[in-house]
Amino acid sequence: QHRFLGTSKQKTPKPTVDDAIRSTDQRADSIEVKIKRLDAELIKYKEQMAKMRDGPAKDSVKQKAMRILKQKKLYEGQKDQLTAQAWNMEQASMTTENLKNTVVTVDAMKAANKEMKAQYKKINLDAVEKLQDEMEDLMEQANEIQETMGRSYGLPDGIDDEDLEA
Repeated sequence: QHRFLGTSKQKTPKPTVDDAIRSTDQRADSIEVKIKRLDAELIKYKEQMAKMRDGPAKDSVKQKAMRILKQKKLYEGQKDQLTAQAWNMEQASMTTENLKNTVVTVDAMKAANKEMKAQYKKINLDAVEKLQDEMEDLMEQANEIQETMGRSYGLPDGIDDEDLEA
């Protein structure tokens, strides 16, 4: 009925890299559980074979152990592949995040550059130099006033600190 009425099927969101990593890690973990179970079986068969004498019964247990060992090697190979896939996806995810951060940084730099240009347009370099010159002149005048105000009255020139201490 939904198609007849014109509504479309809801789309499921595409999996993200993080989803894929999580799924791959879960599969690797489940394989690890299987490997541990096979290890336990191998130990059981090794203990059985240690107690048995050579013969067809021991050979049968040995064949079972070899079959379990082959399964274990297969699972270990699959686990290694999944671990490598997860690592590659993690690297891709980190690279993607770094690129996103770079884009944000570049955008911020562009905005700062634009703002700096706008502020520099408000500053007249000649006016700043003139202001600096005026400030320097005023400072010189202030120093001259201070020197004048700091003169001693009634003391002969040539008296220094040693003469005062004596």
